[in-house]
Amino acid sequence: MRHFHRTSLTPDTVLASADRFFVALGLSRGSVDARSRSFSGALGTLALSVKMEGGHYTVVEAHTDQVGESRLDKNVKRFFNTVHRIADPRHTIEAGY
Repeated sequence: MRHFHRTSLTPDTVLASADRFFVALGLSRGSVDARSRSFSGALGTLALSVKMEGGHYTVVEAHTDQVGESRLDKNVKRFFNTVHRIADPRHTIEAGY
């Protein structure tokens, strides 16, 4: 599946957070680039990339090798919530209904 998130954080901050978050889940860090990371493990394989958009936004794209709503996909969404909390510490998770 493909996921994306837009944030005001710098690409370096997002990638450092990804390194901590996904390694803590038990995924091994694979290839490391200036603007991308790959992780793999029992949950599957994840390719994460960041790019600047519009000067002050960072777009985070995550591609998993899983079909449907897997545990890895749910953790990618949790990571996006973590990124949102870093950008806005007042952010709380609430139901949307």
